[in-house]
Amino acid sequence: MTDPKTPDVEAPFISHLVELRDRILRMVLAILVVFIGLFPFANDIYTFIAGPLMAVLPEGTSMIATQVASPFLTPFKLTLFAAVFVTMPYLLHQLWAFIAPGLYRHERRLALPLLASSIVLFYAGVAFAYFAVFPLVFAFLTSVAPEGVAVMTDIAAYLDFVLTLFFAFGLAFEIPIATILLVWAGMTTPEALRSKRPYVIVGAFVLGMLLTPPDVISQTLLAMPMWVLFELGLVFATLFVRRRAADEDESGADAEAPASAPPSGPRPAPAAAPAGAAASAPVGSVDGDPPETWDEGRFVPMTEDEMDAELDRIDAEDEDYEAEFDRRVAAAEGEPDTTASESSPAEVLEDRSARVDAKLARVQELREALDFDGMRRLLYEVLVEGEESQVTVARNILAQLDEPPG
Repeated sequence: MTDPKTPDVEAPFISHLVELRDRILRMVLAILVVFIGLFPFANDIYTFIAGPLMAVLPEGTSMIATQVASPFLTPFKLTLFAAVFVTMPYLLHQLWAFIAPGLYRHERRLALPLLASSIVLFYAGVAFAYFAVFPLVFAFLTSVAPEGVAVMTDIAAYLDFVLTLFFAFGLAFEIPIATILLVWAGMTTPEALRSKRPYVIVGAFVLGMLLTPPDVISQTLLAMPMWVLFELGLVFATLFVRRRAADEDESGADAEAPASAPPSGPRPAPAAAPAGAAASAPVGSVDGDPPETWDEGRFVPMTEDEMDAELDRIDAEDEDYEAEFDRRVAAAEGEPDTTASESSPAEVLEDRSARVDAKLARVQELREALDFDGMRRLLYEVLVEGEESQVTVARNILAQLDEPPG
C-alpha cells in the first residue's frame, strides 16, 4: 500500500481503491474458475449434501422439486456456495494482503495465526454439522412425523436448511478467535469473562435456539460446542495475556539497561544535514547508524490528547524563545531593555541552532535507550525551533517511527 522506499510520502487514496479493486477482481475470478470446474458435478455435489437426509427417509419416499426450475437452480446455487467454500483460504489471503501493510510487526505476529485459525475453525464447524449434527437431527425429525404423513422434502427448502446450519456452526466455531480479539483489544480480560460464565452458557443456548431450526437436538448440539469453544478461547486468551506481560517486562528491562549506564562522555552534536539528505541518508538515522537497530514492535503511537498537549507545550516554549529573540533584537538596535542580554540577533540564532543540535544528539541517546516517547517530544521541538536542515533530519526520524513495518 505504501512504498517502503518512500516512507515520507503517503500513497494517494485512489491508489488504495485501485489495489482494492484488483484484489476483489482476483477473488471473483478465483470463485468463477472453481465454479466452472465444479458445475459439471453439480448433481453429484447435491447428492453428497443430501446424503444424511436420504439415509433416514422412510422406504418408498424421496426428495421432491416443487418448482419448475428447482432441478437446475438448486444444484447451481449449491455449486456456487461450494466454490466460495473451496476458495475461502485464497479469498482471505487477498484480504490479508490488502490490510497487512497497514499493521505493525507485533500486530502481524498475532493477526496471521488468528486468520489461519479462523479458516480451520470454520471448516471444522461445517464438518461437525455435516457428520455429527445432520444424522441426529434428520433421524429425529423423520421419526416424529405423524402417521399418514409422507416425509418428502423439497430440494430447495433442504438446501436453505443445510446452508443455514453450515453458517451457524461455522460461525459458532469462531468463538475462540472472538475471545482472543476481545482480550487483545483491551475490551475485557480473561478473569472478567470467567466471572460471566453462567451468562455465557445461557447465551449459548439462546443463540442455538435462534440460529438453528426449532428442535431441541440441533439447539443443544450447537450450544454445547459453543460453550466448550468459549472455554478453549479463555485458555488461549490467558496464555496470550501472560505472553504479552512477559514481552512488556522484557522490553522494559531492555529499555532501562542502557539508560542506567553512566555516560562515557558528552556526545558530539550531529552535523547539519544538507537539504537533500532526506533522499540519501537512511530514514531514521541521525549520525549514520542503520535504522535496522530499532525495535519498532515496541513503539506505541501517542493518542490525540497526548499529541495536543505536547503541541501546546511546544507552542508555549516557542513563544518564550520568540520573546527572548525580540528582546535581544531590540537591545541590538539601541532600544533600552533591562531584561535583554547583551547578545546580538546572530548570537541568538546560533544559540538556538546549538540547542537544536543538542536535542538531536539527545534523540540519538533516547533511540539507543528505546525511549520512543522521549524521542517524539524532542523531535516535535526540533520541527518548531530548528533550521531547514535540522527539520529535515527530524522529519526523517519521525517518518521512520510512524511507518508501519514492511
